[in-house]
Amino acid sequence: MTQSPVQSPTDLPVADFRSLMARFPTGVAVVTTTGDDGSPRGMTVSSVCSVTLSPPTLLVCLRGGSPTLDAILDRSAFTVNFLHGRAQTVAELFASGAPDRFDLIPWEMPPEAGGPHLHEDAHSMADCRVSRTELVGDHVVVFGEVLAVAERHEHAPLVYGLRQYHSWPSR
Repeated sequence: MTQSPVQSPTDLPVADFRSLMARFPTGVAVVTTTGDDGSPRGMTVSSVCSVTLSPPTLLVCLRGGSPTLDAILDRSAFTVNFLHGRAQTVAELFASGAPDRFDLIPWEMPPEAGGPHLHEDAHSMADCRVSRTELVGDHVVVFGEVLAVAERHEHAPLVYGLRQYHSWPSR
């Protein structure tokens, strides 16, 4: 039996890769930070992954050139707000790029936080310090050492897959 060679990534159509990843359900989060002027910045992400327990580290993948990424790199700090199942509209709002998104939802900026906490829409928040970055294609992988964790709600997590939002089933 012979194996066919693996295609190089540049040969794979974008639509095929997008379809593949749409079939992989994942949690939904909003990554937040603040700009030089203290104004909040944030965007919806589904590329969040734990990396190691010691030191506690996670990674997020952000589109290159986004104002949120620029502010994270300038400040070297961010918060990952893990959205609960009732926060689909917040996920959509922060994916839209609407300039007034922080005016439309409640949030707070605790002292020493990496970024704004979306306390009404997140079941958990992780405040992080940037420990490393890696440019991959048109995105930047940002590694964050988790400095503090806050849990707010018992609501089930929001998940995204097959191009649809769902709430994780209750126990």
